[in-house]
Amino acid sequence: MKTKHKILIVLLVIFIGMQFYVPEKNLSKGEPKLDFLHLTNPSREIADIFTTSCYDCHSNFTYYPWYSRIAPVSYWLSHHINEGKEHLNFSEWENYPRDKKIRKLEEIREEVQEKEMPLKSYTLLHGNAKLSNDQIFDLLEWVDKIKKGYESGVR
Repeated sequence: MKTKHKILIVLLVIFIGMQFYVPEKNLSKGEPKLDFLHLTNPSREIADIFTTSCYDCHSNFTYYPWYSRIAPVSYWLSHHINEGKEHLNFSEWENYPRDKKIRKLEEIREEVQEKEMPLKSYTLLHGNAKLSNDQIFDLLEWVDKIKKGYESGVR
């Protein structure tokens, strides 16, 4: 058997073996009373933006499309989600101290304004997550309002 065929067989065995070791899914029920949207009570439009464009990677509950069950995509998604939640987890919003909430709101503003979030790799597969200019404007205006509330101690 040629070396090329042996390498292909080994790679195939590895690929098949990877399918049996699936990363843990991000499907926690969580505490709704700790959640960002519950605590900040945005309009339906703003809430839809967050759930469609942010929550898959930045909350304790991710909607998994069919291709997420195939390794190595499953490993990449798991890493991506864990990294996203490490930076910001909307499901744990109430557990953040006030100054951290203010910083996170500033970061949200910056990332959205510079069109860094949602990630292009995410919007390629989730076209509905891409934000229009009007959505960006509305979201930034709302984030500023919420941030002022935290800064003034109202929230």
